[in-house]
Amino acid sequence: MGTKTLDNRQGHWLLAKMGKKVLRPGGKELTLKLINGLDISSTDAVVEFAPGLGFTADIVLKKTPKTYTGIELNEAATAILRKKINGKGRSIIVGNAGASTLEASSYNKVYGEAMLTMQPDHKKSKIIKEAYRILKPGGLYGIHEIGLTPNDISSEDKKTIQRKLAAVINVNARPLTVKEWSDLLEKEGFVIRQVIKNPMHLLELKRVIDDEGLFRTLKIMGNMILHPSATKRIMAMRKVFRDAAHQLNSVAIIAEKTASKTPVS
Repeated sequence: MGTKTLDNRQGHWLLAKMGKKVLRPGGKELTLKLINGLDISSTDAVVEFAPGLGFTADIVLKKTPKTYTGIELNEAATAILRKKINGKGRSIIVGNAGASTLEASSYNKVYGEAMLTMQPDHKKSKIIKEAYRILKPGGLYGIHEIGLTPNDISSEDKKTIQRKLAAVINVNARPLTVKEWSDLLEKEGFVIRQVIKNPMHLLELKRVIDDEGLFRTLKIMGNMILHPSATKRIMAMRKVFRDAAHQLNSVAIIAEKTASKTPVS
């Protein structure tokens, strides 16, 4: 992997290249709370939008859902996922979460992590609308994203944070407040059932050890020593997170597609 490629790689894939497995903003702790809140069982048909390297998929599959379908846009990630997620009722599809081609009203649980943040607002709405379309009435949709706080954060502060995030992670990140995330879900017909928040400590040493374990943390640090260009970018990412710590968090929301409510077009 050349230096130029590392310099241009999106933040989450750069971290993965260094050996990091947990790439969700709220860490393993918030992912577990999200999945527990979805209450996945052996009778559920589950869809994951953008499973990435499959960290959360591993957690979900231990709950032995009736079916699991991953919708992954990245073909390299899809190839990796298909090697470890296969068999009866298990499939990985190369596709766009905003147009999954899955059958309408056919799934009980849908979730996605750290992917809506990376989309402009109109694409956020398209993906949420698709989750609503494929869920059965009473089905649950879970998201785990970067959040902004407080709910009345100024537009100037929001633009500054978004600009700095986009610069360091090489993705046009657009985090929202809890109210804005909730409003997007409700606009498409969902009813909010649970909101869970965590600090944005993705690159803090304690969170890395909690997420990865001590051995893998040491391995990540070793890889960073071997790739000083990657280290420079990761430290820049951490600085942005730290500088905006009072205005950045991570948020998980669980919403329900009720039988009595229709989405607003």
